[in-house]
Amino acid sequence: MQAFLIMLSGLWIDLDHLLANPVFDPNRCSINFHPLHTYIAITFYILLLIPKKTRLIGLGLVIHILADTIDCSLM
Repeated sequence: MQAFLIMLSGLWIDLDHLLANPVFDPNRCSINFHPLHTYIAITFYILLLIPKKTRLIGLGLVIHILADTIDCSLM
């Protein structure tokens, strides 16, 4: 259960959508648009997979980014 909650915390990076105007745009790809969805941030998320202490957080974030990437490819 704890691992699930840690990985679920990867959804918190969507708070950067509140900085956009409009907050929701169905035709906007979030990858490299929102601050926590940039390529630099994604690189950091991948690096979080290496240390054992941060692996679950990194996995949650990378899964989130993969879902956003799939969403962008379906547009």
